[in-house]
Amino acid sequence: MVESKNLQAIEKRDIPVISRVQRNHGLEHATLHILSQRYPKQSLAGHSDTGGFWIIGDVTIEDVYESVEEALSRLKNGEKHLAVHRNCGTNFVTSGILAGLAAVVAMFGVGNRMRDKLERLPAAMFLATIALIFSQPLGFFLQERVTTSANPGNMQVVEIVVSRKGRMKAHRVTTRN
Repeated sequence: MVESKNLQAIEKRDIPVISRVQRNHGLEHATLHILSQRYPKQSLAGHSDTGGFWIIGDVTIEDVYESVEEALSRLKNGEKHLAVHRNCGTNFVTSGILAGLAAVVAMFGVGNRMRDKLERLPAAMFLATIALIFSQPLGFFLQERVTTSANPGNMQVVEIVVSRKGRMKAHRVTTRN
């Protein structure tokens, strides 16, 4: 049997690689919040990894720099809500998994006949809809507790580089902890 003291030592933030991604993910979300306020009609996206994150969208490097600096400052001052974003992939994955599982449960035990499957389809749609409703708060909970961190610690922005592929503009934000 494992003692609870040992379990506490295996928290997510005790693994440096995971901690870096979580902190970068939190800063990415905070940056997207600030950019979205400045450019409410602009389509933006992001992606985080151990070395930093990407901001994808048609904004200037100056705007990205200012937004990252403001986001980092605001996170360090305790604005934890900035680390959670409604359009995070965590929310989409949570919704997809729960809706898919609900549909599978509704179809469980259905025979091979098409008629049997069609008769269960309304139940599958109903359960998938209920699952989507419950997935919303669960996705935010998972962001707060698992996939992001609102505590940037001693994180610093090293550089921001712009790259273009056709009409798509991407800004690479490199961080150091």
